Amino acid sequence: MPTPNAPTEQSASRFRADLLKCGCGPNHTYGVCVSGGADSLALLLLANATAIKIKAVTVDHRLRAESATEAQQVAAICAQLGVVHETLILGAPGGGNLSAWARTARYAALREWAAREGVEMLMTAHHADDQLETVLMRLNRGAGVAGLAGVRARQADLCRPLLGWRKAELVAVVEAYGMAAVDDPTNYEDAYDRARLRKHLAKVEWLDPRMAAISAAALAEANDALDWSAQGLLDKHLSHDGKTLILTLPPIPRELARRAVAACLLKLNPGAKPRGDALDRLLDALPHGKVATLAGIKCVGGTSWRFTVAAPRRTK
Repeated sequence: MPTPNAPTEQSASRFRADLLKCGCGPNHTYGVCVSGGADSLALLLLANATAIKIKAVTVDHRLRAESATEAQQVAAICAQLGVVHETLILGAPGGGNLSAWARTARYAALREWAAREGVEMLMTAHHADDQLETVLMRLNRGAGVAGLAGVRARQADLCRPLLGWRKAELVAVVEAYGMAAVDDPTNYEDAYDRARLRKHLAKVEWLDPRMAAISAAALAEANDALDWSAQGLLDKHLSHDGKTLILTLPPIPRELARRAVAACLLKLNPGAKPRGDALDRLLDALPHGKVATLAGIKCVGGTSWRFTVAAPRRTK
């Protein structure tokens, strides 16, 4: 619904260009994920001003008493804009890490909703400041090229067209419209690594999140190139003997060998998620003919490296 305070044509044009950079054209039906915060409300306003077909969705994790009211506020905003909206309510949290559970359950619910509603592409409001936080957190954990690429602008059915936008720009879009955004208190709780980092970054003026986003995008391209090279090696040097994969690699950079070995593990165990340090230890062992088990796969070194599903452990 056009209003005097809707996003400017300049902002809408910029958003359209960012969508195209994500490989997303005007013919998709987009599912805009809206929590009620300033970032996602700005995404909703920009998408609505861009003449693309959108539906909005809010995931209520039921982790805070205010979440139901916030979802209702988003529904009211969408009704004002003339955008179809639905709230998805998650079940009780599983055990273990609460944040990990919430993320996994959220995306599962979103993809189920998208399939039901004919939505081809989900759209989230990750922005340049988010990207800087992600890259720094992963850098602090010793991440490699893939991790330092941060969140991707496009991953299959998920796109993030705001990675080149600053948080302040998105707040300005919402304020110009006259909306009141939700301010989730967990964004400021020191119990969360990201919240603590965000507080420190607010005091550092010389770090430019846009430049960090550009670097992350370059690393994402480098990561794709490494994956492409590793796949070429597998096509030439990977064979199989019944249930055994046999990898005979020429002298190559260690990173390519790491990716080739990781691919072998995934072929035999699609759920494998070996840690980087565990892969490094395996890469040190295999050239010396040693035997190791990783991610449920028995790995035998030597001139050629052999991978088979490990026999289950005996229980007394």
